[in-house]
Amino acid sequence: MPHDPDPRTDAPPSCGPHSRNVYLRMTGLAEARALMESRFPQRLPGERVPVAMAVGRVLAEAVHARVSAPSYPGAAMDGFAVRSADTFGASQAGPRDLALQGGAHPVNTGEVMPEGCDAVIMIEHVQVLEGAIRIEAPIFPWQHVRRVGEDIVATEMLFPRHHRIGPTCVGALMAGGIFEVPVVRRPRVLIIPTGAEIVSPENVDVNALRPGTIIEFNGTMLGKLVEASGGTYTLHAAIGDNLDHICETLLAAVRGPYDVVLVIGGSSAGSRDFTRAAAERVGEVFVHGVTMMPGKPTVLADVEGKPVVGVPGYPVSAILCFEQFVAPALARMQGVSPARRPVEWAHPTRKIASKLGMDEFVRVRLGRVGDRLVATPLPRGAGTVTSFSQADGMLCIPADLEGVHPHEPVRVELLRPIEEIEQNVVAVGSHDLCLDVIADLLRARGSGVTLSSSHVGSLGGLRALRDGACHLAGAHLLDPTDGSYNVNFVRRYLPGVPVRLVHLVDREQGLAVPRGNPLGLRALADLVRPDVRFVNRQAGSGTRVLLDHLLGEAGIAATAIRGYPTEEYTHMAVAVAVLSGAADAGLCIGAAARALGLDFVPVATERYELVIPAAFLHHPGVQQVLDVIDSAAFHARARGLGGYDTARTGQARTVE
Repeated sequence: MPHDPDPRTDAPPSCGPHSRNVYLRMTGLAEARALMESRFPQRLPGERVPVAMAVGRVLAEAVHARVSAPSYPGAAMDGFAVRSADTFGASQAGPRDLALQGGAHPVNTGEVMPEGCDAVIMIEHVQVLEGAIRIEAPIFPWQHVRRVGEDIVATEMLFPRHHRIGPTCVGALMAGGIFEVPVVRRPRVLIIPTGAEIVSPENVDVNALRPGTIIEFNGTMLGKLVEASGGTYTLHAAIGDNLDHICETLLAAVRGPYDVVLVIGGSSAGSRDFTRAAAERVGEVFVHGVTMMPGKPTVLADVEGKPVVGVPGYPVSAILCFEQFVAPALARMQGVSPARRPVEWAHPTRKIASKLGMDEFVRVRLGRVGDRLVATPLPRGAGTVTSFSQADGMLCIPADLEGVHPHEPVRVELLRPIEEIEQNVVAVGSHDLCLDVIADLLRARGSGVTLSSSHVGSLGGLRALRDGACHLAGAHLLDPTDGSYNVNFVRRYLPGVPVRLVHLVDREQGLAVPRGNPLGLRALADLVRPDVRFVNRQAGSGTRVLLDHLLGEAGIAATAIRGYPTEEYTHMAVAVAVLSGAADAGLCIGAAARALGLDFVPVATERYELVIPAAFLHHPGVQQVLDVIDSAAFHARARGLGGYDTARTGQARTVE
């Protein structure tokens, strides 16, 4: 079950059906990894497989060539095989003729050298006569000849033990007469999802998911991580919150063919979390609770000499638990070092706070802005699996720091190649669905340019531009004093910076309400009704600025609206809150409401623009973004979302 509560230490364990678990003792990340390594240092036995099936496998023994390659002296060029001594003295002034079949023998690349010949004259360097060839330069011994063993000598070691076989290794092995190799057996991992709320994907009707039901995806995700680490996996059917059943399954697994057992969920401190209790009943728990975020509830246990890992149920916690403990164990079993990601130095776009005493892993988006690599943090929740799939890198804030400061470079592990990251166009600012359309159309071009957008609100985007943290920002900031959009805010936040405002869309803002509008909401004034729960956008967003302006015009006090302090960071998050029943209404763009099948009550039409400093107008990626905006495909896609007008799309104005 995916709980992640605060730890409680040095309390006796309790396993009753309604009592709460406790962390045995919070263990430092480095200490926990060392304990795992010292407990399970063993290597797996070897097996023999055909070379063609060995790519990705690790050699259990050194492999030596059985034959030399080449095994005969052969011609390395098309031409004529000769005795090099017969060519000495030849020159342009004194050419030499060599009789065919007597002193010169026609050969093709790869053919066996004729007896007595030790060199090949390239065909381009001879003049063919009747029964002879004429040469105008000498050739040295063994020129253009592949000698025996030039590549591989029989009995020499081709690869040492614990070498991972790549595609090109196959050629060397087969050239050396090796067609079967001894490799380390792949680690076998059993993955056991637990929790009464879990439902298998093949048994799911996504249109009829019951509240409280969670589609089981962690198991398959972890299984693919196992495969990427050189192992194989079996996904067990989900087990409910039943201590006896979990114990029985654990014992059967460790007594069976498996080398590692992963139990997903139930590792935290809830009253229905049984993973630690089960591992404790049938084995020894040596770690419960690690000082890392996400991933704190990790359980490490020894059951009959085999590692059992209690993997937290939240997906980001599960990934980090795997990377810190399971992947290194699988590497040790194969006799190789764990894979290391490349590292770059990047500048955080804002302060990232962290809790003392915890190693915190923060997923970030990266991009090259000017001469700096900048890092923008993604949502940090342990349940936000998209923060991994969308991330370019990961930075770790050590346990002895309370955070990292903006513009002070930090080490970031790359999750994507730096060559791809360098082509990111970094957009920070207001959220809009059209940004996703731009990103998709950019990728369709195949140029490698990607739009990497982070949603921090319009004012946050202008601050990011001011701090040199992005190439462009989306903004829709209404100035109530004159009814203008964006210009006055740009002058205030970017003084002295020449800026181009590129019109993206005119869009409808309004109230997203449940289908059928059961409360009969017709205007913002209805939000003060006591039966209406509202969900707001965050302070600093253009939508919040618009709402406050409209409320002021109507004489409505924000404090009179139930839910005004409840904030979401995107239009889709507002729409989801209404769809899920967490709110009865929320202010968002019409496209977001329509995307989720909600009804929509329009209240205003606003101007949404991209703010681009003049210094970035000629950036190749920004140029491609502007080209996409001008395309017929973008106009059609934007209009198809609903609630957008593209009549002014692409128009630009300059703010000096």
